[in-house]
Amino acid sequence: MKLSALALATVAFGAVAWAAAWAAEPLATLRGSEIDEETAPPALGDPSNRDLRRARNYPEQPPTVPHKVRDYQVDLNVNRCMTCHSRRAVEESQAPMVSVTHFVDRDGQVRAFISPRRYFCEQCHVAQHEVKPLTGNTFVDVDKMITGLGAKEGN
Repeated sequence: MKLSALALATVAFGAVAWAAAWAAEPLATLRGSEIDEETAPPALGDPSNRDLRRARNYPEQPPTVPHKVRDYQVDLNVNRCMTCHSRRAVEESQAPMVSVTHFVDRDGQVRAFISPRRYFCEQCHVAQHEVKPLTGNTFVDVDKMITGLGAKEGN
């Protein structure tokens, strides 16, 4: 019994000492300010507006949006993306048509129109901004990993 009390006291003392040391150390964040200060977020750079298709980093990765979409209306009544990317519009707009997978509903039935679960494009497809990365990145493309080139390039 005395041994259990001594062990419990030791653990409690260690926890208190650890908490005191942890509280004295400042929290490292990317915010650049104290955690309880409310600061204005940094302004986003201009979105990339190059109508070039980007390489994808992994199979089934949704393509990124190569143009500005800031004021595009996408809600229950209107989907501005479909102005150019619908089956009927691609001939005139020369934009790529949405993938055939977007016409399949959750029961596997092919529909004539975009499936409701694929209607809100920006859930998966995002516009790109030319910004400086906040942290380092050691990502290696799957093709480089398979062929072993990633290790040779220092990634």
